[in-house]
Parts: sequence; structure tokens; C-alpha cells
Amino acid sequence: MTRLLTIADAISAHARLTPNKLGGRDSRRSLTFAEWDSRASRLARGLLGLGLAKGDRVGLVAANSIEWLEMYVALARAGLVAVPVNFRLSAPEMGYILQDAEAAAVIAGIEFCEAVDASRDLIGQATQRFIALGDAPHDGWRSYESVIAQGDVARALPTVTQDDVCALMYTSGTTGRPKGAIRKHGGSSLIALATALEMGFTRDDTGLLVMPLCHANSLYFGTTFMHLGATIVIDDRRSFDAEALVRTLAQEKVTFTSLVPTHYIMVLALPEAVRSKYDVSSVGKLLISSAPARADTKRGVLNYFSNSRLYELYGSTEHGWVTLLRPHEQLEKLGSVGREWAGTGAIRLLDPEGNEVADGEVGELYSRTSYVFDGYWKLPEKSAEAFRGDWCTVGDMARRDSDGYIWLVDRKSNMIISGGENVYPSEVEGVLGANPAVKDVAVIGVPHEKWGEAVQAVVVLHEGQTATADELRAWCKQRLASFKCPVVVSFIGDAEMPRTATGKILHRVLRQRYVPA
Repeated sequence: MTRLLTIADAISAHARLTPNKLGGRDSRRSLTFAEWDSRASRLARGLLGLGLAKGDRVGLVAANSIEWLEMYVALARAGLVAVPVNFRLSAPEMGYILQDAEAAAVIAGIEFCEAVDASRDLIGQATQRFIALGDAPHDGWRSYESVIAQGDVARALPTVTQDDVCALMYTSGTTGRPKGAIRKHGGSSLIALATALEMGFTRDDTGLLVMPLCHANSLYFGTTFMHLGATIVIDDRRSFDAEALVRTLAQEKVTFTSLVPTHYIMVLALPEAVRSKYDVSSVGKLLISSAPARADTKRGVLNYFSNSRLYELYGSTEHGWVTLLRPHEQLEKLGSVGREWAGTGAIRLLDPEGNEVADGEVGELYSRTSYVFDGYWKLPEKSAEAFRGDWCTVGDMARRDSDGYIWLVDRKSNMIISGGENVYPSEVEGVLGANPAVKDVAVIGVPHEKWGEAVQAVVVLHEGQTATADELRAWCKQRLASFKCPVVVSFIGDAEMPRTATGKILHRVLRQRYVPA
């Protein structure tokens, strides 16, 4: 039977072929492919030794570190399902995801153990095993290294195929509740191969992963380098440091990295005396994604990284990669997300009746790829809504020009992208709406010089109630990740809130009111 190799199979192959080659590195330690393969095998057996079984879900709550490489490969080898959780979430948000996934175990960075503990009532009884990336904080936890040390080399590993689930990638929906996108090993391998084909990666590349490894961007590029046997360098700083980035690019002879526009803007803002200290000539490919980039930003990037070609893509956790704006198209099609990616069979823009719209008209974007997700975990109705036959959508509206280039019009039903993080207005509205003083609220995205977009809340207070902007921001900070909290809070009267005839708030009108043309 023909089958695709998993990332665990790939690392084993590279451990045999190039055992002493650098496989991965962060600021603390490095792994050859032989070491990576050995530690992942012991971790896989250690987890199975705790009573976990093939198909069980394992929550991963950690900032970027080399342990992510070990964990992803170990889980694949053991037939366990990775559930990456954004470490920036609040304890209740983490708890919801872990409970919804019915996680049988959690592996957490030591700095996030307290948040996981705070969410245990929400997680429920299914989660019995808690593993800390460091010393166990108390008796309810065991250390990561102890699990690896207890991995019994005699323990049999299950057979894992391309049809087995490798990950539940939680992505927020317009209802505000995160949904677990089911990703199988076959799709993971296919997107890695398509990425290598489209962007010309080889085993000689060195990729720097800056975006959080709990996100699809770093996971998909990371698995590409795993399959190829290329070297992965992980930026494990807790906050982005522009000079540290260019220093790493120079010192590690990095050939590729993926950043959001905010990161590039911060690099270009460094004094010329600082930028000129570092030789970044090794960088041959750069990706910019997650938010629109201005022409001056792109020109600045190409001027500084003079040996590099710049790519811009559109995709999603569910679709994988869909479109690509290639190097020669960056300025001539500024604002477009490009044309079909190599692994995308086709793109259709459909009206509500399922008819394809004409060029220049707006329709809902559907794509057909060989690596599309396999539906939402425990949400059959939402899964059905995402597909028309083999065609998948995440609700993005777009238009196509006469040359075949795709232009996004409305991102995921008013989604806000702030510093590369997705913020769904309905989730923030739900939190603010629970405040006793708030009668009604609408959340929109407004331009922000550093983060691309920021969250603005437009609030109607109950008659006789008072609340300040600072009080409402504090209310949100207790319940939401910081990037979701409103930067701006505006107060209006009930009659000033624009609505449809059926009472729905018109976010479009509010954006016109508050966002400069």
C-alpha cells in the first residue's frame, strides 16, 4: 500500500542518513538529527508508558523552544494527537480548548503551569497527566525530562499512517468559540512537499521560525524542513527583538524566515548603524503574511535583504496554503494575495447560491487542495458548512481581477489581525457585553502603526450606569488574552449605534465612522 511518510518517519531517515547534521537549535541547546530522533522516540515511549494510547489528545502550552520539535515528532511517533494551545490565552480560554479536545495529557512550559492549574476545573476529569517543561512545580506535575528518561526502549510503538490524525489546530470562529480543525498526517506531509516544490526549499536550507510554534505558519514551514532534513533555528525570545532577529539571521546563516509586516517594520526602524553591523546576505527567501503590507515596507525589505526574494501568501489552518504572490509580482500587484499556490487545484469565488461570480465581483472564496483539513472536531454542522463537495471555505470574501489575482475584501467576517494574531470581534463583544454596565457593544479593527490593526470597542452603557475606558479594558484583561483587549474604547448613545432593520449592528458603518478614509 502506498503511503506518505510522517514527520517521525522523516526524522528517522535523516538520523540514518545525516546523523551528525544540525537538526534544530534554540538559544539554550541544539539537536543533531540522531539526538532528535533518539529523544523523540524516548518521549513517545514515555508518554505511552503513562497510559496514553493511540488517538489520545495531548495539549501543548508553551512558548517557542526546541522542545516543540521533540514533542511534535514524539506525538507523531506514538500516534498521539497534538493540540497546540496559544500560550497568550487566559486560563479560561486555555481551559475551554483543553476540555473541548478532551485532552488526556498536557505538556506546559513552566511559566504556564499556573494558568493550566487555574483552568483545571474547566478541563475536567479526562486530563489526568500534567507534564512541565522544567522541574515539576508541585506533586500534580511530572517533569518532561523524567518522562523521557522513563521511555522504555522495549515498548512497542503503534503503526501510524497517513489517515491518522496528527493535530487538532484550534482556530476561533465568528461565534467566538474556538473550533478544532482536524489535520491528518497525509495532509501534513502533502503541504510540506507542496511548500518545498513551490518555494524551492532543499536540505541545504536553514529556516528561522519566529512565529509561535502553536500556529499553523511555523508548524507548516517547520514540517517542511523536517521532511527535507533542513536545519531549523527557533527564535525563543518571549517578545520580538528586531536587532536580535538580524543578529540571528547573520550568525546562523539563515536562508529563510516568515514574518508579519509589523516585524519587518521594526527591523527597518533600526538605525542604519545597527543594521549595517550584520551580514544578512545568506537570506535568500522571505515570507510576509497575516496582514497587508505597504509598498514602502516591501521596498525597504528588498533593499535591506538585497539577496532575498520576497513572497506573500494567503492561507488558513483549514485550507493550508491557497495563494501566493511571487517575487516579481510584489509591487505590480500590491494588495493582492496572488494566484493559486502549487498545491491548490483551483479557486472559486461563489455567490450565496453557489454560482461563480464574474471577475471584479465579490464572492466567498473556496479552494480545493490535496491537504485540506478533515472537518471540525465534534462540530458536524460547522464541518458541513465549510464544504461544497470537495471545495472548502473559511468564510473569506474576495474578488479576482482579469489577470487571475485574488484580492481579499473582508477577512473572516470582520476578523481583526493585530500583530499577526487573529481577533474575532464577537468574542470580545461577548466579554464586554457581560459587564453589568454595558448595554450593547460592537468591536471593530482600526489602523495601528505598529501592529497593523488594533481593537476598538464602541460601547453603549445602560441608562444610569457608568464605566470608564480603563475599567472596561481591565475587565477584558481579566478574561482575554492581551492582544484581544481593546486599545480604544468609545462611548455612544443607543440611538447612534447603526443597525439593520432586524437589529443587527452594522460593523461596516462603524468602520466608516471611526476609520479614516
